[in-house]
Amino acid sequence: MTDSITISVDAMGGDHAPRAVIHGADLALRERKNIRFIFHGRKEQIDPLLDEFPKLKPASTVRHCEAVIAMDEKPSQALRKGKNVSSMWMAIQAVKDGEADVAISGGNTGALMAMATFCLRPMEGISRPGIAAIWPTLRSDIIVLDMGATIGADARQLVDYAILGSALARSLFDAESPTVGLLNVGTEEVKGLDYIKEAGKILQQASGAGFTYHGFVEGDDIGKGTVDVVVTEGFVGNIALKTAEGTARQVASYLRTALKANWVSMLGAFFASSALNALRRKMDPRTVNGGVFMGLNGIVIKSHGGTDEVGYKSALGLAYEMARSRLIDKIGDTMQRFPVNTAPPELPSDSEAKSA
Repeated sequence: MTDSITISVDAMGGDHAPRAVIHGADLALRERKNIRFIFHGRKEQIDPLLDEFPKLKPASTVRHCEAVIAMDEKPSQALRKGKNVSSMWMAIQAVKDGEADVAISGGNTGALMAMATFCLRPMEGISRPGIAAIWPTLRSDIIVLDMGATIGADARQLVDYAILGSALARSLFDAESPTVGLLNVGTEEVKGLDYIKEAGKILQQASGAGFTYHGFVEGDDIGKGTVDVVVTEGFVGNIALKTAEGTARQVASYLRTALKANWVSMLGAFFASSALNALRRKMDPRTVNGGVFMGLNGIVIKSHGGTDEVGYKSALGLAYEMARSRLIDKIGDTMQRFPVNTAPPELPSDSEAKSA
């Protein structure tokens, strides 16, 4: 890894691409001067935007790709249409070729996972990749995975996610032995589905191999920050993520309404403006934007497709940190401490890879 971090960007991915993507890159460059960007997409749209950001332009390379993957395309269709030619594929290919340290896209999640899995391939010993999210809590930020890469899981895949999540926590939080919990309907060992209980037994025996197994955790433990890494399968994880985002918006709406109810509340809001602004920033989902595709031979970041330039800045910052902290090396180290049997990797089906 050189002093400079190169990020390969699908400039056409997302609801507000390419403007939000380019603007977000400019904001990210202001905070980290040693980033270089490779933008993949329609050159006639990207070049005029780079002209608006004179500091970003010298740090950028544009590679023309005419094909763009639509947000509603099925993963199998996206592979047939966009392999080797789309902006999404070429962003990932740059990582495989060693031209970039990390790839990022705000496009179709299922297509991105299918392409990333096909192009980069799962790491040896990992049955299926997962998507990890950074989750703010009362204690500190934690890792939650899987956020929807695969619908359904077995005990082995939950163990894989524990390995991957603990490696990510070591990269982000500088924790030598992060705590890991399995999301369940209760903390008692007798509760839950059989595959969750089986995974718990495996992790209990392996505790200390790069992580400390805490046991079962419940839904409210996520917000408490009870553990550093919460492991679940993709269906539950995605619902939990969307529920948390919706709740944050609901609370913010209630708060705005209450503060404008009458002149007394508006006066109170004026005097508490500093604290309220801090709360607003803490609850803003754009500040923790970005899901990490875990378990591949390369780093891929999925940005929320509907975010703006602030969200893209956050996702690009996450991409930078993943590359700088040598995430792939840390995953390999954790797997060496706790080896698992290898199995032929499987590509995600259309029903398994859903938009997050």
